[in-house]
Amino acid sequence: MGRKFFVGGNFKSNGTIAGIKSIVDNLNKASLDPNVEVVISPPAIYLLLTKDLVGNGIKAAAQNVYDKGNGAYTGEISAEQLKDAGIEWVIIGHSERRSLLGESDKFVASKTKAAIKAGLNVVLCIGESLEERETGITLDVVTRQLKAVTEEIEPSDWSKVVIAYEPVWAIGTGKVATTQQAQDVHKAIREWLKTTVSEEAAESTRILYGGSVTDKNSKELATQPDVDGFLVGGASLKPAFTEIINSAL
Repeated sequence: MGRKFFVGGNFKSNGTIAGIKSIVDNLNKASLDPNVEVVISPPAIYLLLTKDLVGNGIKAAAQNVYDKGNGAYTGEISAEQLKDAGIEWVIIGHSERRSLLGESDKFVASKTKAAIKAGLNVVLCIGESLEERETGITLDVVTRQLKAVTEEIEPSDWSKVVIAYEPVWAIGTGKVATTQQAQDVHKAIREWLKTTVSEEAAESTRILYGGSVTDKNSKELATQPDVDGFLVGGASLKPAFTEIINSAL
């Protein structure tokens, strides 16, 4: 398929100046698979520090962006500001923002449009809750979330998007979808892209798995044909993150 393996590290609201420096130093010194694209996403207050310190081909990513431009939006960061600061990537639609802060599919889609318009690349998070999984509507949920985005962006814009499938019930719980469960959903997402967006988008769009990914389960997950990498939470704060990056070796 020619899809470059992609690993993102989402630090969430964790870290200190000293801690960020230690994590980045470890990554800079590590022997990483050169065929893997890596981004790390610290809290906004440490974003420029991380960008300036990180090397080894790694990029810094924002954890959030507002869907409006510059203006009277206290506490928000615009896509134009991220671009101006040299940030290339942003995570949008993480389940914690959807559930804790009430971000709707429409708002997530609007953010995605704003980010792409400003020249940013997007890690677009989608996923179902445990209740939705148990009632058998996983695909209904994830395709609904994706459909909202297709209504805001052009088919060609999918070249700027990496999809992160994150079953909400597996985030920070220690639970993880089985290898087959992850592959089945990823394959279904790719089929949906083929029929709804384009065959080109289906073939080229990278689909990551996120949900309690660790160095213990990443290698097996990486063997699946439709798993193109990972979006890692807590494990990205630990030295073993380098082993997850090298999962495809």
